[in-house]
Amino acid sequence: MQEKNAHDHDVPSVNWQRDGCFGCGPANPNGLQLRFALGADGQSYICEFELGSSFVGPPGHAHGGIIATILDEAMGKANMLKSKVALTRRMEVEYFRPVPLEVPLVVEGRIERIDGRSLHNSGEIRNAQGIILARSRGTFVAIDANKMFARELERERNQPG
Repeated sequence: MQEKNAHDHDVPSVNWQRDGCFGCGPANPNGLQLRFALGADGQSYICEFELGSSFVGPPGHAHGGIIATILDEAMGKANMLKSKVALTRRMEVEYFRPVPLEVPLVVEGRIERIDGRSLHNSGEIRNAQGIILARSRGTFVAIDANKMFARELERERNQPG
């Protein structure tokens, strides 16, 4: 099965000219620029990544807030499995082991269940040996992004360059 980049997945059009998302936006030079692909089973989104020294918390390891951000991004990408644009309502993170810097890591997000507009998702960060370093659960609320962000999108369309 050919992996598909999450930015190419068939989701409702939001007509954003530039994606400045801190987690995955290619237009954000200060962001993580995580690139997700559809998992081999077609039931999750996966990203392989490494964190540099600018994300340090404890010596040689990632700050907990960056770990939470990456897990939030993975769970958010999972919403694309149902062609939904959704915002985080709540999330919780379990930190099992310190997440090391400068080594290959994997984050995976999936949908666990759907209740109306609420999507209940999970995420995991694993090391190269497959050991789970952190896990999350979150609730996301499906939205119409073009309506919710209409003012900002119009402002963006009117900006030069």
